[in-house]
Amino acid sequence: MDSIKIIGGNELNGTIPISGAKNAALPLMIASLLTDGTLTLDNLPRLRDVELLTRILVNHGVNYSVDGKRAGDGTMKGQRVHFSAKDVVDTTAPYNLVSKMRASFWVIGPILARMHEARISLPGGCAIGTRPVDFFIDGLKELGADIEIDQGYVIAKTKGGLKGNRISLPAPSVGATHTLMMAATLAKGETIIENAAREPEIADLASCLTKMGAKISGAGTSTLQIEGVDQLYGAHHIVLPDRIETGTYAMAVAMTGGNVLLEGTRADLLQSAIDTLVQTGVKITQTDQGLHIQSKGYNITPVDVETQPFPGFPTDLQAQFMALMTKAKGRSHIKETIFENRFMHVQELVRLGANISLDGQVATIEGVENLKGAEVMATDLRASVSLVIGGLAAEGETRINRVYHLDRGFEQLEEKLSACGAKIERISG
Repeated sequence: MDSIKIIGGNELNGTIPISGAKNAALPLMIASLLTDGTLTLDNLPRLRDVELLTRILVNHGVNYSVDGKRAGDGTMKGQRVHFSAKDVVDTTAPYNLVSKMRASFWVIGPILARMHEARISLPGGCAIGTRPVDFFIDGLKELGADIEIDQGYVIAKTKGGLKGNRISLPAPSVGATHTLMMAATLAKGETIIENAAREPEIADLASCLTKMGAKISGAGTSTLQIEGVDQLYGAHHIVLPDRIETGTYAMAVAMTGGNVLLEGTRADLLQSAIDTLVQTGVKITQTDQGLHIQSKGYNITPVDVETQPFPGFPTDLQAQFMALMTKAKGRSHIKETIFENRFMHVQELVRLGANISLDGQVATIEGVENLKGAEVMATDLRASVSLVIGGLAAEGETRINRVYHLDRGFEQLEEKLSACGAKIERISG
């Protein structure tokens, strides 16, 4: 099993191209099931989750092709992929595929809307909380689906197609919002989704669906209105920049010091995290090229944060921000309100010399003068990269085991950091 070795202590200076957002790419790929036309996605990141979802889509009958490199493309340029679901040949998503990635459960919306039946295994993914599928199931029932759960599968059917309705989500679930919005595009009549998630990835999917012929308004707000149409068509869409990757590298620079251009990204995608980083003493400037991050790497001001749905501080940046706070000049607190089991990285950061205590869903971090390299183990995707950030700033060698988590969500991480002066390499075996 691969590991990553880091020799810490180097500033980061240079340019890091920001990849297409994984959390936008996955629902966009799933949207290809809604049409017999071809959906072309540009800036699609090369990630394990993208590869796995492609396998799942192929299982349903989706054909895909990847364009070769175009003139002027760099080694870190996102790929262009064409998805064509001319014929959906299988409405079952089996356990052996869905259990590996929670987002693959979202195929239930498009398949049910288009084929009027779906049999989808209950999901898997990172073990960071229960994240029940009740919101999905209840919402699809509101759209007229008959649903039962049998032997670990959600079996959904509808006679004559889905019908528009008013759905009020108990919480602004991103996955449920994605799934129900896709399903509603082919439902008869109007659907209103209240308490919808407001994340940029929701608006990105709505933009793509609109290009495909859907009628959607309210994207980016807590209320979505979808007027169902008879058919959707092929389209071309560019995946928006990854705000979590943006925040991760910004926090890495904040911790090590240096001057890095995060190329091709925007502050408005993660304004709360940007504002928080500025409070720690980081200088962040938006330009036409992207975000310039400048930091001395010392005298980091402690800041308290609480994770919230967008536009609040993202739970997907909580672990990375905790790593940064381990070197702050004083005490900080982080409250996790989204997932109940997302502090698994704490004990691994402690192995690097961090001083962190937990009380329920609140972590208290006492900043230390120096972190020291150690052997640590990745527990999930975001926890993995928090250990990378810690290792970049730690004295000596850090070795991170079980880094397959990183490949699910960070494209060419070692190459991007190495190009900016980090001493980081992957060790195979």
